[in-house]
Amino acid sequence: MAPAVKSAPIAAPKSHGMGPKFTEKEKPASVRTSNICAAKSVADAVRTSLGPRGMDKMIQAADGEVTITNDGATILKQMSVIHPTARMLVELSKAQDIEAGDGTTSVVVMAGALLDAAEKMLNIGIHPTTISDSFQRAAAHAMQVLEEMSTPVDLENDEELIKLASTSLNSKVVSQHSWLLAPMAVKAVKRIIDVESPDNVNLNMIKLVKKLGETVEESELIDGALIEQKSMGHGGPSRIEKAKIGLIQFQISPPKTDF
Repeated sequence: MAPAVKSAPIAAPKSHGMGPKFTEKEKPASVRTSNICAAKSVADAVRTSLGPRGMDKMIQAADGEVTITNDGATILKQMSVIHPTARMLVELSKAQDIEAGDGTTSVVVMAGALLDAAEKMLNIGIHPTTISDSFQRAAAHAMQVLEEMSTPVDLENDEELIKLASTSLNSKVVSQHSWLLAPMAVKAVKRIIDVESPDNVNLNMIKLVKKLGETVEESELIDGALIEQKSMGHGGPSRIEKAKIGLIQFQISPPKTDF
């Protein structure tokens, strides 16, 4: 009889858990779905305030201050958004407010609609890179169409500028006072505009001072620096005409204002 030979089992090297990390496809898909849902929830929050029939939002801050507005940038600024993807929509609204001053709600709603369409395409198996590249091509074509249909704006035509400003105010709370605020806004911006670079205006040079006790009709545009000074106390003067103001510095720097 031939001697029996026993074969020792061969131990395969451990993968240290690297295999499932590369083969698992559910985790990236769930992360994408979570990001899209977070962004869509932000878009849904401001969707009802879009347009001339949009509803105003009442927001109460932690200190008890109540804000009533339908401006997308103001609403998102007051909200405590934690999710990183939702924060991107908040930053998108801020960028739109800085660049154009209007359309802050529209860009958020449009981004939410694009993400909703992307989610449907992901569910039918289209690769995310393909969707992203298609959005880039669509954006380039949209810019071309907008350039073709755009109309140049004459900065010397105050009547046209006032109409444009009134259109932006139609969806705001003060829309019924656009006849007063629109010309005031045009005059204020034209005071600080630089002829050499009319596309870039520093709106921080316009100071907005709010005082209680009067109506919107009492608003006025003051050409110069408005320095707020409280009364000296009980019995002190509240109005001084032709007053002499002493300046310590030889050169006055423009005051830091919040618009």
